[in-house]
Amino acid sequence: MVKTINKTFIKKYKIDIGSFYFYEQYVVGEVEEGSDLNFESGKELYELIEKHYNNIVPYVYISNRVNSYSFKPTRHYRSARLFPNLKGYAIVTYDEVNTKIAQLEESFSEIPTCIFDNLNDAINWSGHIITSP
Repeated sequence: MVKTINKTFIKKYKIDIGSFYFYEQYVVGEVEEGSDLNFESGKELYELIEKHYNNIVPYVYISNRVNSYSFKPTRHYRSARLFPNLKGYAIVTYDEVNTKIAQLEESFSEIPTCIFDNLNDAINWSGHIITSP
């Protein structure tokens, strides 16, 4: 029997660093053009994640890279400790340059990470990650 991910939409949040779409088992993030995403600028996002998933509900973060922004890939080393129920990280890119950046970022991740060229494939992959034992 193949399980599927719960794709029930919960709520969209528009905050300083971007728009975030919360679903039962995944978040789709679209960071604003030119933003510097770091632990300080992402504090409101982290609070929303905690509010919805409460360090209990397993979820996947999907970075839908529709805009260019800065992010230091070495920050991924802290993600697993800060978000114990984060089960996977999907990166959706739309051009070769951002795909290469995502490949570098992927090398620093301690959780399952995968790069996609469309959002639907990333959502389907998140279902696999969530339902895997």
